[in-house]
Order: sequence, then C-alpha cells, then structure tokens
Amino acid sequence: MQDVDAAVARDAIRDLAARYAHAADRGRFDDVAALFATDAVLEMPDGRRFLGRDAVRAFLVETAATMRVAATPGSFIRHHVSSHQITVETPDRALGHAYFFVVTDRGPDHWGRYADRYVRTADGWRFAERRVRLDGFAPESRAADRRR
Repeated sequence: MQDVDAAVARDAIRDLAARYAHAADRGRFDDVAALFATDAVLEMPDGRRFLGRDAVRAFLVETAATMRVAATPGSFIRHHVSSHQITVETPDRALGHAYFFVVTDRGPDHWGRYADRYVRTADGWRFAERRVRLDGFAPESRAADRRR
C-alpha cells in the first residue's frame, strides 16, 4: 500500500474513533452503532460480546441508564482517546490500539485500552471489532458505582 493511501486511511480511522467518543458522550447511540460494520463485535472487559449494530446500541443504552449521567442535571461524560496507533494492513483492513481516559462531572472516572480491527466499507471505515480493556477506575466514580 502506498504511503499516501495509508496516511489517508489512518486519518479516516482517527476520525472514526473521535466520532465514536463524541457520539457516545452525547448519548447518540444510533450514531455510535452506525460506526460499526453490520457484523461487528464489541467486546467488554468482563468478556461480554455484542454482535452487530443492534446489540451494540442496546448495550450502550443499558450502560447509559445504569450510569444515570444524562438524567442528572449538570452531569457529563467525556472520553479522551490518545496514543492511537494504526497499522494499515491492506487497502480495506487495519488494526489499531489506543488508550482512553474518561472524565465525568465527578472527576476522573475510568481508563483503559482499545484494541480494534477496522474494515473499509461502502460507507467508509468502520469498526469490525472493538475490544475494551479496563485498567482502572476512581473509587468514587460512576464506574465504581456500577460495580457496587
């Protein structure tokens, strides 16, 4: 693959990851689900796997309800993605690894890593697989509340 083609692919994949974070933080779960290939897999730290866009969306809706961020006045959630390393394997496939750090109105919440597989579709680059690994969470965080 030519360097310029790989650079264009990496830029589009970085945009994909940013769209995921922004849409998820705003509770736009249809938009998040649309960022996944139709047969994609989202794997959570506890081993649960969600296959396909509908399952991804349902999981996000359930998670938002248990965190109760949107229902609390003045509350917010922000995902920060960094050190995004992307390896373009072919014109239509790539791998990626990134760190994430989540902040809410309470302060630092949880952090971890994404391990992704990407696929280029007629609609652009999409997640073929996103594996989420949790490295830690703050004791008084919304993530800690979900574990109580």
